[in-house]
Amino acid sequence: MDKKTLRPKDAATLVLYRGHGNNLRILLGQRHQGHAFMPNAYVFPGGRVNSSDSRAIPSSELRSGVAKMLERAATPARARAIAVAAVRETFEETGLLVASGASDNNQWHNKIGPLLGSMDYFFRAITPPNRIRRFDARFFSVQASEARGSLGGDGELKNLSWFTLNEISKLEMASITRIALAEFRRVIAVQSLDKSSRLIPVSRYIRGQYKITME
Repeated sequence: MDKKTLRPKDAATLVLYRGHGNNLRILLGQRHQGHAFMPNAYVFPGGRVNSSDSRAIPSSELRSGVAKMLERAATPARARAIAVAAVRETFEETGLLVASGASDNNQWHNKIGPLLGSMDYFFRAITPPNRIRRFDARFFSVQASEARGSLGGDGELKNLSWFTLNEISKLEMASITRIALAEFRRVIAVQSLDKSSRLIPVSRYIRGQYKITME
């Protein structure tokens, strides 16, 4: 298939954070140089939705407002699977688990119950055409106190750490990640993470230009 016609794959990203204001710290890791998609860039943990995500049984469901926001562009079942993917990918890449249930040898399995009720949804980004990979990525956030485990993961991300905003400003990072980070900071600054359904900014490529539209 010509890459111009590639359909974006559903993906999910999770911003794990602790503190507020000048004390805010955010978990980031660096993609390896050999990755085809965003090599060397610092990113939030995340990845593609897979078939197992739709079979997971959450320990807590998405809050009604979060579900409504996701369901503007997904069925209820798909919305849940996208949120589960954020939890699973974060666990696999960082070793931190936003879920109940034990993991055997740090492996994800069907007895792990994602804590979807602790998550918020704040941003969406669709990779433009003519890229080697295309994703329709939803960005979630959750406080670090909701996660358990220790930093490690499967090695897909290196240099995992809790970075301050000043440290983040000096990291190699894709522009879309910085846009998502700015939106995350805006949302928590106005203390709207716990509110019900709201409009979500979506980054997409329209008629040759990057645009942010509201969903």
